[in-house]
Amino acid sequence: AMRAALVGYSSSEEEDEEEEGGRGGGGAQEPPRAGPGRPRLPVPAGLPGDPDPEEAVSDDSSRHGGRVRGFPHERGSWATHVYLPYTVQEEFLELLELLLSRARTYVSSLAAMEQFHLSLSQCVVLRYHWIDPFVRCLRERLAAFHRFFCVADQVKVYTNQNKTRTFIGLEVSAGHFQLLELVSEVDRVLEEFDLPTFYKDPSFHISLAWCVGDMSGRLEGQCLRELQDIVDRFEDSALLLRVQWEQIRCKSGNKYFSFPLR
Repeated sequence: AMRAALVGYSSSEEEDEEEEGGRGGGGAQEPPRAGPGRPRLPVPAGLPGDPDPEEAVSDDSSRHGGRVRGFPHERGSWATHVYLPYTVQEEFLELLELLLSRARTYVSSLAAMEQFHLSLSQCVVLRYHWIDPFVRCLRERLAAFHRFFCVADQVKVYTNQNKTRTFIGLEVSAGHFQLLELVSEVDRVLEEFDLPTFYKDPSFHISLAWCVGDMSGRLEGQCLRELQDIVDRFEDSALLLRVQWEQIRCKSGNKYFSFPLR
């Protein structure tokens, strides 16, 4: 039943915490304690679909925007995701606003992501007692990696595997090789824990906005061309969309772990 834990994108796509949110993190039952000498990181604002504590246990889809959990919530199983966090600047939010107001003329229900990241794993399910060994393993494998740049400037439309959600993202046009190297290390850790690895031929991207349902037909073609045009003309986009990654992050339930790049 591990396959059920996958969150795929049909665009040979990876994904995401965006999609991951709809699963229960299990956090309601087992409040994590910070380990000795490990300060708790501040918890970022929720992603669309991140469960409220009581939502983590009840599955009333009307309470979370009509989203349906992709795998059943089990006590003690934690939705886990490895990603590169993208820190936004004010100009990025200006660009996002331009893109959203144009895209909403095609699909009015689009909502901006509240956090931005690039995924290095699918959302997988970890038992509570495997979290620490999993994180330790990741830390060892990722310790040698240096900071690197990538360019995320190609507007693309994605749907999740069961077509219940649609995303607009910025796909990476440079830096793909380094991202694949990172993924291969993360994959080796996932394999050790008998968890599903990342998609073959992934389309690395930063998701910008999402909506419920499969709206790809409305967003592709003319809309996509207009959005790309906005990105290409935006004054600061060359600067904004060339990203230097400084850390990798792992979110498991409501715990966050950070792995600095050298």
